[in-house]
Amino acid sequence: MMNYRRTLVAVLLFSVSAFSQMQPQTKSAEQVPKLEHFDPNLADHSLDPCQDFYKFACSKWNAANPIPPDQVVWGTGSGLRYWNENILREAMVKAAAQTSGRSDYQQKIGDYWAACMDEPGLEQAGIRDLKPELDWINSMMSTTELAEQLAYIHMSFPGAWESNDNQSAAAIFGFGQQQDYDDASKVVASIDQGGLGLPSRDFYLKDDDKSKEIREKYTTHITNMLLLAGEGKAAALFNAKTVLDMETALAKVQMDNVARRDPKNVNNKMSLTEVQALTPSFKWNVYLQDISAPPSSPHYLVSSPDFFKGLETLIQQRPVADWKVYLRWHLIHGAAPYLSKAFVDENWDFYSKTLLGARQQTPRWRRCVRVADRDLGMALGQAYVDVAFPPSSKERTLTLVKDVEHALDQDITAVEWMQPVTKEQAKAKLHAIEDKIGYPNQWRDYSSVKVSRTSYVSNVQSATAFEFRRQLDKIGKPVDRSEWAMTPPTIDAYYNPQLNTINFPAGILQPPYFDPKQDDAVNYGAIGMVIGHEITHGFDDQGRKFDAQGNLRDWWTAEDGKAYDQRDQCIVDEYSQEIPEAGVKQDGHLTAGEDTADNGGLRLAYMALANKLQSQNKSLDDKDDSGWTQKQKFFLAYAYSWCDSFRPEVARTAVMTNPHSLPKYRVNNVVSNMPEFQKAFSCKAGAPMVHANQCRVW
Repeated sequence: MMNYRRTLVAVLLFSVSAFSQMQPQTKSAEQVPKLEHFDPNLADHSLDPCQDFYKFACSKWNAANPIPPDQVVWGTGSGLRYWNENILREAMVKAAAQTSGRSDYQQKIGDYWAACMDEPGLEQAGIRDLKPELDWINSMMSTTELAEQLAYIHMSFPGAWESNDNQSAAAIFGFGQQQDYDDASKVVASIDQGGLGLPSRDFYLKDDDKSKEIREKYTTHITNMLLLAGEGKAAALFNAKTVLDMETALAKVQMDNVARRDPKNVNNKMSLTEVQALTPSFKWNVYLQDISAPPSSPHYLVSSPDFFKGLETLIQQRPVADWKVYLRWHLIHGAAPYLSKAFVDENWDFYSKTLLGARQQTPRWRRCVRVADRDLGMALGQAYVDVAFPPSSKERTLTLVKDVEHALDQDITAVEWMQPVTKEQAKAKLHAIEDKIGYPNQWRDYSSVKVSRTSYVSNVQSATAFEFRRQLDKIGKPVDRSEWAMTPPTIDAYYNPQLNTINFPAGILQPPYFDPKQDDAVNYGAIGMVIGHEITHGFDDQGRKFDAQGNLRDWWTAEDGKAYDQRDQCIVDEYSQEIPEAGVKQDGHLTAGEDTADNGGLRLAYMALANKLQSQNKSLDDKDDSGWTQKQKFFLAYAYSWCDSFRPEVARTAVMTNPHSLPKYRVNNVVSNMPEFQKAFSCKAGAPMVHANQCRVW
C-alpha cells in the first residue's frame, strides 16, 4: 500500500500502539480548533521564489507557528488533526455520559473512553492484567513452547501482526493475510520478518556515534521497563542486554527496506511443510491452531526466507531463559501505553522524546481518541462523517479525481518513450482504477468486541483480537474490494496496487487540502496533487509491476521497461542527497516510489487545472484580486500544504526509515523539475529552482 503523508509523524515511522502515539495536534487542549485556509499573501515577498520556493511559501507561516512542546512536527495540517480529534472526542464524551438507550456502537465508544480516561483505576491496576501472562512466560520449560506463547502475544496488542515498509512490528515475526501476488483474486496467509523494538534494522547495525547512543538509551529503557514490572536491578540490567543481543541477531538476518520495495523479492510461495522446514524448532501447527488461522491455499507467502533461517539458528542457540526474557519484554513493551503512569512516562521518554524529539506528552484525552480511532475507527467514523463531510464535498472530490485521471490518460497518449502496446495496457489499468472517497459503503460490525469501563488493557486486547481474527478470516475467501485500510477521520490517502484502488478518507478532504470555499487553482494544487500522487503510484517503480487486475505481472515491453528505468534512475539520483537538518543522507532508492508520485502527481494536477480552466474559457495566466496568476496560486497552494517544521530527532528517524522525502524536498525538488514552474515565476536558467537535468517519468 502506497500512501501520501506518512512521513509526518511517529505513526508514519512504526507502530503507534507499541510506541509513542505522537501525531501532530493542538498546542493546548483548551484551544478552539482552528483550520488553516490557504492565503497566497502569506508568501514572503522579501525572498526569491526561484532560490528556495519552500522557504518563499512557508517561512512566514512556520515562523509564526513554532512546534508546540508536545509535538515533534507542526504544520498547516496540524490544526485539522486537532479539529478532527475534537469531533471524535465529543462523540465519545456524549456516549460515555449516557446511562441508557445507547446503541451498541455508542456503548462501545463510550465505555472505551471511560476506561481510557480512568487514571485512578489504571494506577490501582498496575500490571494486574499482565500478570497471568507474565507468570505463564516464566513457567516455560523449553523453547518448544514458543509457538503458544507467541500466539497469545500476537493476539493481545496492536502491531503484533501488522507489517509496514520496513518490517513487522511483531514479537519475533508477523502473521497476517494479503492478496496473492500472482492471482489477486485470492487471499493467502503472509508471514513477515519482525522481532525488533527499534524502528528498523539500521538502528541496530549502524556504527555512527548517534546510533550507538540510541542503542545505549534503548538498553536503559528496557532496563527501566523491566524494573517497573518487578524485576530486580541486576536482573533487569542483564536482561536488557539479552534483549538487545537477540534483537540485533534478528536485525542482521532481516531483508533491508530497499530490497523489500521490490515485490518480486517478497513473493516467496511456500507450502506449510516448507515453512516448517525453514524453522524446524518452531511448532507452526500449534501457532496456527492457537490463532485459529484457516489453511492457506495454494501456498503461504513468506516475505524473507533468510530471516526465518536465521530465526531457526537463534532458537537453537539461545536457551529458554533468554526467550523468556525476550517474550516478557515484548509483552510489557506492547502493553506499556495502556498501563499506569510510570509505564506510560517511560515509554514516552524513549520512543517520543529520544527518538522523535518531543518535549512533553500529549494530553491524555487526545491519546484516548487516537487509540479509539485505531480500535473502533469505523464506529467513530460514522459520527465524524455526519459532522464533517457533506455530500457536496464528496461530489466535488469525485470531479477532481476524474479530472486528474483524464490528465494521466492524456499524458500516456503523449509520451514518446512508450510503445503503443504498452500504452494500451497502461490505459486499461488506469481505466480500471476504482475511486473510493470519504468512507466505506458499509460500516464495520463491532458487536463481538467486548468493551467495558473496568479495564483499558482488556479493551485494547479485545479490539486487537477482533481485528487479528477479522484479518485472518479473509484467508481462502474472495477478496473484499470494499475494504478500507484507513478510518474516515484519517488525514492521509493511499493507493492499493492489488485492488487497483485509490482511497481518500474524509479526514484529508478538509482545509487546507480540500476547501469548498477556495477556487480551482487552490484545490487542484493541494488535494489535486494528492489525487495525482495516488494515481501515479499505480505506475511508479512498484505499482507498474502490477496489472489492471492487481496481479504481479510484467506487462511492459523490454524496451519500454528499460526506458522507464532510465527515467526512474534520474529520480533516484536527484533524491540521493545529504539532509543537513537530519544529519543523515537520504537513499533515493528507498524514496523512489513516493518521489515519482510527488513529481507525477503535481504535473497531473497542473494538467487537470489547465483543462478545467480551458473548459471555462479561462487561462492559467489569469490574475484575480489577490494579484497572483492561477498557475502561481496552484504552486503556492501545493507548497502551503507542506509547510511543516520537524524536530531534528524525528527528521533523522524519518530519513532513515520512511519511503517519503521530507516536506522541503517534496516541494523544491518537484517544482525544480517543472518548466511550468519556471515560467510561472519567471525563473532564469541556472537558478536553484530550475534543474538543468529535469527528471520526469509522468
